Amino acid sequence: MKLQVSSRLAIFALTELAADPGQQVSVSEIGEKYGVSAHHLAKVMHTLGRAGLVRSIRGVGGGYSFCGNAKRTTLLDVIELFEDVSPGNDELDARTDGTSAGLELRQVLDEVDDIARATLGAVTLSTMLKQIDRRKTIQI
Repeated sequence: MKLQVSSRLAIFALTELAADPGQQVSVSEIGEKYGVSAHHLAKVMHTLGRAGLVRSIRGVGGGYSFCGNAKRTTLLDVIELFEDVSPGNDELDARTDGTSAGLELRQVLDEVDDIARATLGAVTLSTMLKQIDRRKTIQI
């Protein structure tokens, strides 16, 4: 499964913020760390704010802080804010859709989508943070 840039940025930003919910981090700091446009990231943060996952703090020393529940927010919850990951969302060639092979391929692709959705729905931000910590420990 290939994720849109906005979905990936949202996951990066949320893992950054959820690692220390009391901290405030600016869009430019997150953008710099991940080498992404602050402008694009600001749009992503706005969407995350509307979803109740981050809070914007204005003024000197402002930025964003995490206000969601890392143990309950799944990767699927985040991704669905930015894209449609429902089964059958990809289009097969219209000439082959109605053929036996086309129908069978659609069924296989729908099963793959179901597995991907189940996996993304099982991984929380908290799980991601634990995996990140493990990776840091292994690399040291």
